[in-house]
Amino acid sequence: MEQHLATAQPPVTHARIIRIAAPIVLSNATVPLLGLVNTGVIGRLGQAAPLGAVGLGAVVLATVYWIFGFLRMGTSGLVAQARGAGDGNEAGAILARALIVGLGAGFAFVILQRPLIAAALAVAPASAEVEGLARAYLSVRIWGAPATISLYAVTGWLIAMERTRGVLAMQFWMNALNVGLSVWLVLGLGWGVAGAALATLIGEWSGLGLGLWLCRGAFRGGLWRDRARIFDVARIGRMARVNGDIMIRSVILQGSFTAFVFLGARFGDVTLAANQVLMQFLEITAYALDGFAFAAEALVGQAVGAASLVMLRRSAWLASLWGGASALVLAVGFWVAGPAIIDLLTTEPNVRAAARGWLGWMAIAPVLGVACFMLDGIFIGATRTREMRNAMLATMLAYVPAVVLLPLAFGNQGLWAALMVLFVVRAATLGRLYPAVERGLAG
Repeated sequence: MEQHLATAQPPVTHARIIRIAAPIVLSNATVPLLGLVNTGVIGRLGQAAPLGAVGLGAVVLATVYWIFGFLRMGTSGLVAQARGAGDGNEAGAILARALIVGLGAGFAFVILQRPLIAAALAVAPASAEVEGLARAYLSVRIWGAPATISLYAVTGWLIAMERTRGVLAMQFWMNALNVGLSVWLVLGLGWGVAGAALATLIGEWSGLGLGLWLCRGAFRGGLWRDRARIFDVARIGRMARVNGDIMIRSVILQGSFTAFVFLGARFGDVTLAANQVLMQFLEITAYALDGFAFAAEALVGQAVGAASLVMLRRSAWLASLWGGASALVLAVGFWVAGPAIIDLLTTEPNVRAAARGWLGWMAIAPVLGVACFMLDGIFIGATRTREMRNAMLATMLAYVPAVVLLPLAFGNQGLWAALMVLFVVRAATLGRLYPAVERGLAG
Protein backbone atom coordinates (compact mmCIF):
# COMPACT_ATOMS: atom_id res chain seq x y z
CA MET A 1 0.00 0.00 0.00
CA GLU A 2 1.43 3.38 -0.99
CA GLN A 3 2.36 5.83 1.76
CA HIS A 4 1.05 9.32 1.04
CA LEU A 5 1.49 12.67 2.67
CA ALA A 6 -1.33 15.17 2.75
CA THR A 7 -1.43 17.09 -0.53
CA ALA A 8 -3.29 20.04 1.01
CA GLN A 9 -0.45 22.35 1.99
CA PRO A 10 -0.71 24.64 5.02
CA PRO A 11 -0.68 28.35 4.18
CA VAL A 12 2.67 30.02 3.62
CA THR A 13 2.93 32.62 6.39
CA HIS A 14 5.60 34.81 7.93
CA ALA A 15 5.62 32.51 10.96
CA ARG A 16 6.22 29.47 8.77
CA ILE A 17 9.17 31.17 7.07
CA ILE A 18 10.70 32.04 10.44
CA ARG A 19 10.16 28.52 11.80
CA ILE A 20 12.22 27.15 8.93
CA ALA A 21 14.87 29.87 8.79
CA ALA A 22 15.66 30.62 12.45
CA PRO A 23 17.10 27.19 13.36
CA ILE A 24 19.32 27.29 10.25
CA VAL A 25 20.72 30.70 11.23
CA LEU A 26 21.42 29.44 14.77
CA SER A 27 22.93 26.23 13.40
CA ASN A 28 25.24 28.18 11.11
CA ALA A 29 26.34 30.34 14.02
CA THR A 30 27.83 27.29 15.75
CA VAL A 31 30.21 26.54 12.86
CA PRO A 32 32.78 29.32 13.43
CA LEU A 33 32.53 28.81 17.19
CA LEU A 34 33.62 25.19 16.77
CA GLY A 35 36.65 26.23 14.74
CA LEU A 36 37.55 28.86 17.32
CA VAL A 37 37.38 26.42 20.25
CA ASN A 38 39.27 23.66 18.44
CA THR A 39 41.99 26.13 17.45
CA GLY A 40 42.22 27.26 21.05
CA VAL A 41 42.50 23.67 22.33
CA ILE A 42 45.33 22.80 19.94
CA GLY A 43 46.93 26.19 20.56
CA ARG A 44 47.17 25.35 24.27
CA LEU A 45 49.78 22.75 23.38
CA GLY A 46 52.17 25.66 22.92
CA GLN A 47 53.59 24.49 19.59
CA ALA A 48 53.10 25.83 16.08
CA ALA A 49 53.34 22.49 14.24
CA PRO A 50 50.20 20.83 15.70
CA LEU A 51 48.16 23.96 15.04
CA GLY A 52 49.34 24.12 11.44
CA ALA A 53 48.77 20.40 10.93
CA VAL A 54 45.17 20.49 12.17
CA GLY A 55 44.46 23.60 10.11
CA LEU A 56 45.95 22.04 6.99
CA GLY A 57 44.14 18.74 7.48
CA ALA A 58 40.81 20.43 8.15
CA VAL A 59 41.11 22.55 4.99
CA VAL A 60 41.96 19.50 2.88
CA LEU A 61 38.92 17.58 4.10
CA ALA A 62 36.59 20.57 3.92
CA THR A 63 37.60 21.11 0.28
CA VAL A 64 37.00 17.45 -0.60
CA TYR A 65 33.70 17.22 1.26
CA TRP A 66 32.48 20.50 -0.21
CA ILE A 67 32.34 18.85 -3.63
CA PHE A 68 29.47 16.70 -2.32
CA GLY A 69 27.41 19.68 -1.20
CA PHE A 70 25.15 18.91 -4.16
CA LEU A 71 23.68 16.07 -2.07
CA ARG A 72 22.26 18.61 0.38
CA MET A 73 20.74 20.86 -2.27
CA GLY A 74 19.58 18.15 -4.64
CA THR A 75 17.98 16.11 -1.86
CA SER A 76 16.23 19.18 -0.48
CA GLY A 77 14.61 20.12 -3.80
CA LEU A 78 13.60 16.60 -4.81
CA VAL A 79 12.17 15.65 -1.39
CA ALA A 80 10.26 18.93 -1.10
CA GLN A 81 8.62 18.22 -4.45
CA ALA A 82 7.77 14.66 -3.43
CA ARG A 83 6.25 16.02 -0.24
CA GLY A 84 4.22 18.58 -2.14
CA ALA A 85 2.95 15.84 -4.45
CA GLY A 86 1.94 13.70 -1.48
CA ASP A 87 4.36 10.90 -2.38
CA GLY A 88 5.82 9.76 0.94
CA ASN A 89 7.35 6.66 -0.62
CA GLU A 90 9.39 8.74 -3.06
CA ALA A 91 10.51 11.12 -0.29
CA GLY A 92 11.95 8.12 1.55
CA ALA A 93 13.41 6.61 -1.61
CA ILE A 94 15.21 9.87 -2.46
CA LEU A 95 16.84 9.85 0.96
CA ALA A 96 17.83 6.20 0.48
CA ARG A 97 19.43 6.98 -2.90
CA ALA A 98 21.30 9.96 -1.49
CA LEU A 99 22.55 7.91 1.47
CA ILE A 100 23.81 5.23 -0.91
CA VAL A 101 25.78 7.89 -2.79
CA GLY A 102 27.08 9.44 0.43
CA LEU A 103 28.14 6.19 2.05
CA GLY A 104 29.59 4.84 -1.19
CA ALA A 105 31.67 7.96 -1.84
CA GLY A 106 32.80 8.09 1.78
CA PHE A 107 34.00 4.50 1.88
CA ALA A 108 35.76 5.04 -1.46
CA PHE A 109 37.76 7.80 0.24
CA VAL A 110 38.57 5.43 3.11
CA ILE A 111 39.78 2.71 0.73
CA LEU A 112 41.84 5.17 -1.31
CA GLN A 113 43.09 7.17 1.65
CA ARG A 114 46.82 6.59 1.08
CA PRO A 115 47.04 8.07 -2.43
CA LEU A 116 44.48 10.76 -1.63
CA ILE A 117 46.34 11.99 1.46
CA ALA A 118 49.65 11.86 -0.41
CA ALA A 119 48.18 13.91 -3.27
CA ALA A 120 46.65 16.46 -0.90
CA LEU A 121 49.91 17.00 0.96
CA ALA A 122 51.79 17.26 -2.32
CA VAL A 123 49.50 20.09 -3.43
CA ALA A 124 49.84 21.86 -0.06
CA PRO A 125 53.44 21.17 1.00
CA ALA A 126 54.59 22.03 4.51
CA SER A 127 57.52 21.31 6.79
CA ALA A 128 58.33 17.69 7.51
CA GLU A 129 56.97 18.01 11.05
CA VAL A 130 53.70 19.62 10.02
CA GLU A 131 53.27 17.16 7.15
CA GLY A 132 53.79 14.19 9.44
CA LEU A 133 51.25 15.48 11.95
CA ALA A 134 48.79 16.36 9.19
CA ARG A 135 49.11 12.85 7.79
CA ALA A 136 48.33 11.41 11.24
CA TYR A 137 45.34 13.75 11.57
CA LEU A 138 43.98 12.87 8.13
CA SER A 139 44.47 9.13 8.61
CA VAL A 140 42.01 9.31 11.54
CA ARG A 141 39.58 11.90 10.16
CA ILE A 142 39.20 10.13 6.78
CA TRP A 143 37.21 7.38 8.51
CA GLY A 144 34.48 9.95 9.07
CA ALA A 145 34.05 10.56 5.33
CA PRO A 146 31.00 8.26 4.92
CA ALA A 147 29.25 9.96 7.83
CA THR A 148 30.09 13.51 6.81
CA ILE A 149 29.05 13.13 3.18
CA SER A 150 25.87 11.26 4.17
CA LEU A 151 24.98 14.10 6.52
CA TYR A 152 24.48 16.32 3.48
CA ALA A 153 21.63 14.03 2.42
CA VAL A 154 20.15 13.93 5.92
CA THR A 155 20.28 17.72 6.20
CA GLY A 156 18.61 18.14 2.81
CA TRP A 157 15.79 15.79 3.80
CA LEU A 158 15.18 17.59 7.09
CA ILE A 159 15.10 20.99 5.38
CA ALA A 160 12.63 19.74 2.78
CA MET A 161 10.40 18.39 5.53
CA GLU A 162 10.63 21.77 7.34
CA ARG A 163 12.31 20.08 10.31
CA THR A 164 15.13 22.56 10.61
CA ARG A 165 15.08 22.35 14.40
CA GLY A 166 16.40 18.85 13.79
CA VAL A 167 19.26 20.34 11.76
CA LEU A 168 20.03 22.67 14.68
CA ALA A 169 19.89 19.80 17.18
CA MET A 170 22.18 17.68 15.00
CA GLN A 171 24.71 20.50 14.54
CA PHE A 172 24.65 21.44 18.23
CA TRP A 173 25.14 17.82 19.29
CA MET A 174 28.07 17.24 16.95
CA ASN A 175 29.81 20.48 17.87
CA ALA A 176 29.26 20.15 21.62
CA LEU A 177 30.51 16.56 21.61
CA ASN A 178 33.46 17.53 19.44
CA VAL A 179 34.47 20.36 21.78
CA GLY A 180 34.08 18.25 24.94
CA LEU A 181 36.03 15.33 23.53
CA SER A 182 38.73 17.63 22.14
CA VAL A 183 39.36 19.17 25.54
CA TRP A 184 39.47 15.75 27.20
CA LEU A 185 41.50 13.87 24.60
CA VAL A 186 43.93 16.67 23.68
CA LEU A 187 44.47 18.43 26.99
CA GLY A 188 43.33 15.79 29.48
CA LEU A 189 44.87 12.66 27.99
CA GLY A 190 47.59 14.40 25.99
CA TRP A 191 46.73 12.69 22.69
CA GLY A 192 47.53 15.82 20.69
CA VAL A 193 46.59 15.96 17.01
CA ALA A 194 45.30 12.37 17.01
CA GLY A 195 42.97 13.26 19.90
CA ALA A 196 41.55 16.24 18.00
CA ALA A 197 40.95 14.05 14.96
CA LEU A 198 39.28 11.31 17.02
CA ALA A 199 37.01 13.85 18.71
CA THR A 200 35.79 15.09 15.33
CA LEU A 201 35.43 11.54 14.00
CA ILE A 202 33.21 10.52 16.92
CA GLY A 203 31.17 13.69 16.49
CA GLU A 204 30.63 12.98 12.79
CA TRP A 205 29.41 9.41 13.24
CA SER A 206 27.25 10.23 16.25
CA GLY A 207 25.79 13.13 14.25
CA LEU A 208 24.85 10.77 11.45
CA GLY A 209 23.26 8.42 13.96
CA LEU A 210 21.19 11.25 15.40
CA GLY A 211 20.32 12.47 11.91
CA LEU A 212 19.06 9.06 10.83
CA TRP A 213 16.94 8.89 13.96
CA LEU A 214 15.49 12.31 13.14
CA CYS A 215 14.72 11.01 9.64
CA ARG A 216 13.07 7.85 10.95
CA GLY A 217 9.76 8.91 9.39
CA ALA A 218 11.29 8.20 5.98
CA PHE A 219 11.93 4.59 6.94
CA ARG A 220 8.53 3.65 8.34
CA GLY A 221 6.54 0.91 6.67
CA GLY A 222 9.48 -0.57 4.81
CA LEU A 223 8.26 0.75 1.46
CA TRP A 224 11.36 2.91 1.07
CA ARG A 225 13.34 -0.36 0.79
CA ASP A 226 11.52 -1.19 -2.43
CA ARG A 227 14.50 -1.94 -4.68
CA ALA A 228 12.50 -1.38 -7.84
CA ARG A 229 11.66 2.16 -6.71
CA ILE A 230 15.04 3.07 -5.25
CA PHE A 231 16.95 1.84 -8.30
CA ASP A 232 14.40 3.08 -10.83
CA VAL A 233 16.48 4.20 -13.81
CA ALA A 234 14.39 7.27 -14.63
CA ARG A 235 14.41 8.57 -11.07
CA ILE A 236 18.13 7.90 -10.67
CA GLY A 237 18.71 9.69 -13.97
CA ARG A 238 16.81 12.75 -12.77
CA MET A 239 18.71 12.77 -9.49
CA ALA A 240 22.01 12.52 -11.36
CA ARG A 241 21.11 15.41 -13.68
CA VAL A 242 20.01 17.62 -10.80
CA ASN A 243 23.08 16.89 -8.71
CA GLY A 244 25.44 17.11 -11.68
CA ASP A 245 24.17 20.58 -12.62
CA ILE A 246 24.48 21.77 -9.00
CA MET A 247 28.02 20.43 -8.74
CA ILE A 248 29.14 22.21 -11.92
CA ARG A 249 27.55 25.46 -10.76
CA SER A 250 29.11 25.16 -7.29
CA VAL A 251 32.59 24.38 -8.61
CA ILE A 252 32.47 27.48 -10.83
CA LEU A 253 31.21 29.61 -7.94
CA GLN A 254 33.93 28.35 -5.61
CA GLY A 255 36.48 29.01 -8.33
CA SER A 256 35.26 32.61 -8.50
CA PHE A 257 35.96 33.16 -4.81
CA THR A 258 39.29 31.36 -5.04
CA ALA A 259 40.32 33.65 -7.91
CA PHE A 260 39.37 36.64 -5.77
CA VAL A 261 41.68 35.47 -2.98
CA PHE A 262 44.57 34.65 -5.29
CA LEU A 263 44.35 37.95 -7.17
CA GLY A 264 44.23 39.83 -3.87
CA ALA A 265 47.56 38.30 -2.91
CA ARG A 266 49.22 40.39 -5.65
CA PHE A 267 48.67 43.54 -3.60
CA GLY A 268 50.86 42.45 -0.71
CA ASP A 269 50.54 40.78 2.68
CA VAL A 270 48.65 43.62 4.35
CA THR A 271 45.98 43.70 1.65
CA LEU A 272 45.72 39.94 1.62
CA ALA A 273 45.23 39.88 5.39
CA ALA A 274 42.70 42.74 5.26
CA ASN A 275 40.71 40.96 2.57
CA GLN A 276 40.70 37.81 4.69
CA VAL A 277 39.30 39.80 7.61
CA LEU A 278 36.61 41.33 5.41
CA MET A 279 35.70 37.91 3.98
CA GLN A 280 34.44 37.06 7.47
CA PHE A 281 31.71 39.65 6.94
CA LEU A 282 30.65 37.77 3.81
CA GLU A 283 30.56 34.52 5.78
CA ILE A 284 28.30 36.15 8.35
CA THR A 285 26.08 37.32 5.50
CA ALA A 286 25.90 33.80 4.07
CA TYR A 287 25.10 32.28 7.48
CA ALA A 288 22.24 34.76 7.99
CA LEU A 289 20.72 34.58 4.50
CA ASP A 290 21.02 30.79 4.19
CA GLY A 291 18.09 30.34 6.53
CA PHE A 292 15.68 32.19 4.26
CA ALA A 293 17.15 30.63 1.12
CA PHE A 294 16.54 27.19 2.67
CA ALA A 295 12.98 28.22 3.50
CA ALA A 296 12.53 29.07 -0.18
CA GLU A 297 13.92 25.65 -1.16
CA ALA A 298 11.45 23.78 1.04
CA LEU A 299 8.36 25.82 0.25
CA VAL A 300 8.98 26.35 -3.46
CA GLY A 301 9.72 22.63 -3.81
CA GLN A 302 6.43 21.77 -2.16
CA ALA A 303 4.64 24.26 -4.39
CA VAL A 304 6.10 22.63 -7.50
CA GLY A 305 5.20 19.17 -6.21
CA ALA A 306 1.65 20.32 -5.50
CA ALA A 307 1.51 22.20 -8.84
CA SER A 308 0.41 25.35 -7.00
CA LEU A 309 1.41 28.59 -8.71
CA VAL A 310 -0.14 30.62 -5.89
CA MET A 311 1.99 28.84 -3.29
CA LEU A 312 5.08 29.22 -5.45
CA ARG A 313 4.66 32.98 -5.76
CA ARG A 314 3.86 33.50 -2.09
CA SER A 315 6.77 31.31 -0.96
CA ALA A 316 9.23 33.13 -3.21
CA TRP A 317 7.90 36.53 -2.14
CA LEU A 318 7.79 36.00 1.64
CA ALA A 319 11.16 34.24 1.83
CA SER A 320 12.71 37.01 -0.27
CA LEU A 321 11.04 39.68 1.85
CA TRP A 322 12.61 38.30 5.02
CA GLY A 323 15.92 37.78 3.26
CA GLY A 324 15.90 41.39 2.05
CA ALA A 325 15.05 42.72 5.50
CA SER A 326 17.90 40.68 6.98
CA ALA A 327 20.28 42.03 4.34
CA LEU A 328 19.39 45.59 5.29
CA VAL A 329 19.97 44.85 8.97
CA LEU A 330 23.34 43.31 8.15
CA ALA A 331 24.31 46.30 5.98
CA VAL A 332 23.56 48.78 8.75
CA GLY A 333 25.22 46.56 11.35
CA PHE A 334 28.39 46.21 9.30
CA TRP A 335 28.59 49.96 8.70
CA VAL A 336 28.07 50.83 12.38
CA ALA A 337 29.89 47.96 14.10
CA GLY A 338 32.34 47.11 11.32
CA PRO A 339 35.35 48.90 12.82
CA ALA A 340 34.86 47.13 16.15
CA ILE A 341 34.51 43.76 14.40
CA ILE A 342 37.71 44.42 12.45
CA ASP A 343 39.55 45.27 15.68
CA LEU A 344 38.27 42.03 17.20
CA LEU A 345 39.52 39.97 14.28
CA THR A 346 43.00 41.48 14.03
CA THR A 347 45.38 43.48 16.22
CA GLU A 348 47.80 44.46 13.44
CA PRO A 349 47.49 48.28 12.94
CA ASN A 350 48.17 48.29 9.21
CA VAL A 351 45.67 45.49 8.55
CA ARG A 352 43.07 47.28 10.66
CA ALA A 353 43.54 50.52 8.73
CA ALA A 354 43.39 48.77 5.35
CA ALA A 355 40.26 46.81 6.25
CA ARG A 356 38.52 49.98 7.43
CA GLY A 357 39.30 51.59 4.10
CA TRP A 358 37.37 48.90 2.26
CA LEU A 359 34.60 48.44 4.85
CA GLY A 360 32.08 50.22 2.63
CA TRP A 361 31.98 47.19 0.35
CA MET A 362 30.80 45.10 3.31
CA ALA A 363 27.92 47.49 3.91
CA ILE A 364 26.62 47.08 0.36
CA ALA A 365 27.49 43.39 -0.13
CA PRO A 366 24.42 42.00 1.71
CA VAL A 367 22.10 44.30 -0.25
CA LEU A 368 23.65 43.43 -3.60
CA GLY A 369 23.98 39.73 -2.75
CA VAL A 370 20.60 38.89 -1.21
CA ALA A 371 18.85 38.43 -4.56
CA CYS A 372 21.23 35.72 -5.76
CA PHE A 373 20.93 33.91 -2.41
CA MET A 374 17.15 33.88 -2.60
CA LEU A 375 17.02 32.96 -6.28
CA ASP A 376 19.38 30.06 -5.60
CA GLY A 377 16.90 28.78 -3.01
CA ILE A 378 13.96 29.20 -5.40
CA PHE A 379 15.69 27.43 -8.29
CA ILE A 380 16.93 24.58 -6.05
CA GLY A 381 13.42 24.05 -4.71
CA ALA A 382 12.07 24.00 -8.24
CA THR A 383 15.01 21.74 -9.29
CA ARG A 384 15.63 24.09 -12.23
CA THR A 385 19.29 23.21 -11.90
CA ARG A 386 20.14 23.32 -15.59
CA GLU A 387 19.13 26.99 -15.57
CA MET A 388 21.28 27.54 -12.47
CA ARG A 389 24.25 25.97 -14.22
CA ASN A 390 23.73 28.00 -17.38
CA ALA A 391 23.22 31.20 -15.41
CA MET A 392 26.51 30.60 -13.61
CA LEU A 393 28.29 30.06 -16.92
CA ALA A 394 26.79 33.29 -18.27
CA THR A 395 27.82 35.13 -15.12
CA MET A 396 31.42 34.16 -15.76
CA LEU A 397 31.32 36.09 -19.04
CA ALA A 398 30.94 39.27 -16.98
CA TYR A 399 32.92 38.31 -13.89
CA VAL A 400 36.15 37.15 -15.53
CA PRO A 401 36.79 40.45 -17.36
CA ALA A 402 35.76 42.39 -14.26
CA VAL A 403 38.04 40.49 -11.87
CA VAL A 404 40.97 40.83 -14.29
CA LEU A 405 40.56 44.43 -15.47
CA LEU A 406 39.06 46.33 -12.52
CA PRO A 407 41.96 45.54 -10.15
CA LEU A 408 44.40 46.75 -12.81
CA ALA A 409 42.63 50.11 -12.89
CA PHE A 410 41.56 50.54 -9.27
CA GLY A 411 43.69 48.15 -7.21
CA ASN A 412 41.98 46.33 -4.34
CA GLN A 413 38.94 48.59 -4.64
CA GLY A 414 38.51 47.20 -8.14
CA LEU A 415 38.85 43.66 -6.82
CA TRP A 416 35.97 44.19 -4.41
CA ALA A 417 33.97 45.89 -7.16
CA ALA A 418 34.45 42.77 -9.30
CA LEU A 419 33.02 40.62 -6.51
CA MET A 420 29.95 42.87 -6.40
CA VAL A 421 29.66 42.34 -10.17
CA LEU A 422 29.54 38.61 -9.46
CA PHE A 423 26.64 39.08 -7.03
CA VAL A 424 24.65 41.40 -9.29
CA VAL A 425 25.11 39.44 -12.52
CA ARG A 426 24.27 36.13 -10.79
CA ALA A 427 21.01 37.68 -9.60
CA ALA A 428 20.28 39.21 -13.01
CA THR A 429 20.85 35.98 -14.95
CA LEU A 430 18.73 33.94 -12.55
CA GLY A 431 16.07 36.64 -12.35
CA ARG A 432 15.77 36.65 -16.14
CA LEU A 433 15.06 32.92 -16.04
CA TYR A 434 12.59 33.04 -13.12
CA PRO A 435 9.47 33.39 -15.35
CA ALA A 436 10.25 29.93 -16.71
CA VAL A 437 9.76 28.54 -13.20
CA GLU A 438 6.26 29.98 -13.06
CA ARG A 439 5.47 28.91 -16.63
CA GLY A 440 6.39 25.37 -15.66
CA LEU A 441 3.42 25.38 -13.26
CA ALA A 442 1.06 27.60 -15.20
CA GLY A 443 1.42 25.34 -18.23
